[in-house]
Amino acid sequence: MPRPPLLRTGPVTTDAPADPPHHRQRHRRTLLKAGGTLLLSVLAPLPAMAAQILAVRVWPAADYTRVTLENDTDLKVTHFVVPDPHRLVVDIEGLELSPTLKTLVAKVQSNDPFIRQVRVGQNRPNVVRLVFDLKEEIRPQVFTLAPVGAYQHRLIFDLYPIKPADPIAAMIEKGDWSRDPDAPVGETAVRPPLPDPVARQASEMPAMAVARPPAPVLPKPSARPEQKVARMITIALDPGHGGEDPGATGATGTREKDIVLAIAKRLKFKLEELPNMRVMLTRDADFFVPLNQRVEKARKVQADLFVSIHADAFVEPSARGSSVFVLSEKGASSTAARWLANKENLADAIGGVNIGTQDRQLASVLLDLSTTAQINDSLKLGKAVLGEIGGIAKLHRGAVEQAGFAVLKAPDIPSILIETAFISNPEEEARLKDNGYQDQIATAIARGIRRYFANNPPLAKGRLT
Repeated sequence: MPRPPLLRTGPVTTDAPADPPHHRQRHRRTLLKAGGTLLLSVLAPLPAMAAQILAVRVWPAADYTRVTLENDTDLKVTHFVVPDPHRLVVDIEGLELSPTLKTLVAKVQSNDPFIRQVRVGQNRPNVVRLVFDLKEEIRPQVFTLAPVGAYQHRLIFDLYPIKPADPIAAMIEKGDWSRDPDAPVGETAVRPPLPDPVARQASEMPAMAVARPPAPVLPKPSARPEQKVARMITIALDPGHGGEDPGATGATGTREKDIVLAIAKRLKFKLEELPNMRVMLTRDADFFVPLNQRVEKARKVQADLFVSIHADAFVEPSARGSSVFVLSEKGASSTAARWLANKENLADAIGGVNIGTQDRQLASVLLDLSTTAQINDSLKLGKAVLGEIGGIAKLHRGAVEQAGFAVLKAPDIPSILIETAFISNPEEEARLKDNGYQDQIATAIARGIRRYFANNPPLAKGRLT
């Protein structure tokens, strides 16, 4: 028996009356139109989602002002500078105006060295325009950073002055050296430390107990006639991290960048109490300085010493104690030293460096010129400072360690890096936050520097100031 066809071709008989021919044609057109609309909706691409601004940050400083827009994707940006009055105009594609982006207006403070105000608006669909009204002519650097650490994509605006300040003049302006210029270095004692409230608590907390012998009396140079220095001694202090790079963070939220800046300012004051000494801070506020620029700042002021100050973290919260490091050309002195150096050398990636402006040749020269003489002088300085720190705090290791820290690669300046304590250790984090302990550690470092110069008088330099 033959099967019935799948599609019936003959006339169909129903109880309902058949549609007239013109009705059937209208139904067919309606079905075709609906089918076409459905097909287009399936094949047409969905509208692109606008990028999301996650955070807005502004870092003003005398060196430059940085504006950071953190977002969830890479952004396409064009910018140009307009004179009279000076303005920086930035167009960001793939972006819609959002409440987070609008907060940029309020984040620019009246005391910003370079930005008078900023205006934000939707220039055209899918394009946001930023207009920075400037206080002076600037040299902008606009670049993006790939996700790293806790950050997602970042769009960076660095506003540099056309004529940067002379570093020596700026250092002199911030210092106070109204003392006898002929007085020998090291003859004025460093002020005693403030009472340490943490020390009083130590007797009640055995885990925090730290032996605190009396500060040693500094020896005078033996078998050497008293020498007078006819020039200023310049010391570069480098508070680690800053700005976009917070450094390590303690369990209660204490940021390394804040602690080390506070200690560096205390140390600057104590050193400038000594005759013939002046101090340059690589940063005196919360902003980021790339590693090679920290070294270059020290070289521009012809620094006699470079001291980088940190308070790092380790993978284990039980790690504790202070350390002093110098550069090594032959590998790290321990696995921990190598790990720490690698971690510190990531500062540029986290803080955000415009790779297009980096002088790779300079970086290689600094590495090649790190001579044995510089490392030997750094070891002498490190031993003097470590010995003084050991009088007021527990040491992580009893000797100066060595590793390939990028910030210690000045070819002609004895350089050390001090880990004042482990901020990842809850007890040491509490001490680092204490004003009394900050004063004690600053005093110990100042004593170590003074001891170093007592036994290693600075040589004359070609440029005397």
